[in-house]
Amino acid sequence: MRANFRMQRLFVDAPLSSAAALEANADQFNYLANVLRMEDGGEILLFNGRDGEWKATLSFPTRKRILMTAIEETRPQPAPCDLHYLFAPLKVGRLDYLVQKAVEMGAGLLQPVMTQHVQGKITNLDKLRANVVEAAEQCGVLGIPDVAEPVRLLDLLDRWPRERRIIYCDEGDAGQNPLPVLSAIKERHLALLVGPEGGFSEEERARLRSLDFVTAIPLGPRILRADTAAVAALAVVQAAIGDWA
Repeated sequence: MRANFRMQRLFVDAPLSSAAALEANADQFNYLANVLRMEDGGEILLFNGRDGEWKATLSFPTRKRILMTAIEETRPQPAPCDLHYLFAPLKVGRLDYLVQKAVEMGAGLLQPVMTQHVQGKITNLDKLRANVVEAAEQCGVLGIPDVAEPVRLLDLLDRWPRERRIIYCDEGDAGQNPLPVLSAIKERHLALLVGPEGGFSEEERARLRSLDFVTAIPLGPRILRADTAAVAALAVVQAAIGDWA
């Protein structure tokens, strides 16, 4: 069932079911009453990442309270997205873009990785998670990807589960077409790794290439910025061997 983009969507961290009545918190109240200027009897779509999407009606028992009552399920909860997205943090504005696009492209887990040439950093995981929720609200996504604590790339590789193949974008790869490489991958549990603006170090590349659960892919003949490469890689992986296929 397609998303309804004519109605406002709101994430709530509470169970959703028929006739469930939720009270808007302070931020939600401000958004509904002061930003959207919604009134008694107005309708909104609610989702929590677990129970599907529900149409809800608004009521104002007092001037400072809003109740949101679920009346009809509009979309069932889909199966969780299984693609793990491993990324070297970028500078703030481009990091926000990268996170938003990863949510839109169906990442099920966002894992910041600290590489030797990384230029950005994660200073506030709560802000990153809020960005994930906002992206899901805006693009009709029902699943909310988990956001993991940052970890050093080499440490991550040391304890990586072998049954999940890592695909990484290697700017030094001699080829240009990623599709033949991707078509040879048989595993269904996948992770995509995109490096920093300065690229992977020689030590990191050597480590990645030494592991039998890691596959390098090229991204064509053009030089791409890290945030552009992230979107391109997510698209080609999802189309070739991910949930688009």
